[in-house]
Amino acid sequence: MASAFLVLGVSAVLAALLLTALVVLPAGPAQVPLSRLDPATAPPSSALAGAGAAAGAAVGRVLERRGRAASGTAALERAGIATALPDFVLLVGVATLGLGATGALLGGPVLGVLAALAGPLGVRLLLKVRAARRRAAFADQLDDSLQLMASSLRAGHSLLRSVDSVSHEAEAPTSEEFARIVNETRVGRDLSDALDEVAARMGSDDFVWVAQAIAIHREVGGNLAEVLDAVGHTIRERNAIRRQVKALSAEGKLSATVLMALPFGIVAFLSVTNPAYLAKFTQSLAGYAMLAVAAVMMAVGGFWLKKTVAIRF
Repeated sequence: MASAFLVLGVSAVLAALLLTALVVLPAGPAQVPLSRLDPATAPPSSALAGAGAAAGAAVGRVLERRGRAASGTAALERAGIATALPDFVLLVGVATLGLGATGALLGGPVLGVLAALAGPLGVRLLLKVRAARRRAAFADQLDDSLQLMASSLRAGHSLLRSVDSVSHEAEAPTSEEFARIVNETRVGRDLSDALDEVAARMGSDDFVWVAQAIAIHREVGGNLAEVLDAVGHTIRERNAIRRQVKALSAEGKLSATVLMALPFGIVAFLSVTNPAYLAKFTQSLAGYAMLAVAAVMMAVGGFWLKKTVAIRF
């Protein structure tokens, strides 16, 4: 039965590849498209592209009906992913189906379900990790960006030109966020609103101060370069303290990781060296009760350790 499923899966994959080749590959000799010769001519769309666009539009309508479009788009923006939300969801769905089918062919329906669940969970974890890394990088680059803005203002440039210089000179993600500020102001959005949105998207309290300083300067005037220097000095001091706290809490985080992984490592070692020892836990009600108590204690201990080493600054 397993071999029959394997042959069926391989046949389906080969059929999909053949269909893709028939749709995508040109049937005749290669020619220059008319859209490259005449910009007014719309580029031709293939059947595969049309099917993908229709599927993306359907996914977009479903997300709109369920009220997930705004939150999903915000999550992609925080993670720095430029793909449209319907396309991203469609891609994750196709990958989930592929993982489920592969798991079912290799290990049965249980492994298929677990593999299918691993897809969305892995994507969610990836988005959180990428967003956290972008926020940390933005916080580390902010003091240098403020110095660059202050220098540009002293050279006689306008505020928007100073922001544009940061978008060209700074590294990602600061350059991406400042470039978005410039683009939004060019299409008519207020600069203060664009700055506030960046502060909210990056979760940066330091940038909130920068946005407030710029907003106050636009209202009452003054030397913005000196204000940015003062804010930059404060941010550098906060970054130094944050790095010191991170270094001091690194040992505690490593200890928590070792303590949480130790029971699972011992169970894996005993399952290989002495399986009969662990079999006692599944042969009586007392064994199941001990496993349940151990799981509860592990959960409580993990939560306690997480709150102990997670220092909010």
